[in-house]
Amino acid sequence: MHFKCLPAVLLIILSALTPTAMGLASDADQPIHIEGDDAQIDQNNETIVYTGSVEIIQGTLRVKGDKVVVKVNDDKVEKITTVGSPAQYQQELEDNRGEVQARADAIVYHMAAERIYLNGSATLMQSGNELQGESIRYDIVKGQVDASAGSGGGRVRMQFDPSSRSKSDP
Repeated sequence: MHFKCLPAVLLIILSALTPTAMGLASDADQPIHIEGDDAQIDQNNETIVYTGSVEIIQGTLRVKGDKVVVKVNDDKVEKITTVGSPAQYQQELEDNRGEVQARADAIVYHMAAERIYLNGSATLMQSGNELQGESIRYDIVKGQVDASAGSGGGRVRMQFDPSSRSKSDP
């Protein structure tokens, strides 16, 4: 491959991993169901801590982990922090564009801003494409991804399936 083509190739790969479609808008209007083995509610700090095989479901959104901390502000869920081995996230996208899946040691989901931070052995997958790094920041609304190898000497890795471009396009 010629190095002059590299920016164009990277743009194509990133556009395949960062869809212009967001998670289903109807998911935000659905009730949030949370299950775990134990729950501790701290009304003063507006937090709920769930432990033991925790699962969160809201429409097509699914989050799983060993421990989940739910931060509430003005009776609305503001942030969900999930820790697991690994913690997992998945959600269907608008316009039948498939599903986004993520895994990491910790996943922080900022609900209102629709941003997901994956920390520790992070992986983001969509339509046969995969991005790996020590940390990944995914802005669902803007369709932007920022991946970092961290300071451990690792690298950011991407696997791109060229046939996925036609699968996810209408």
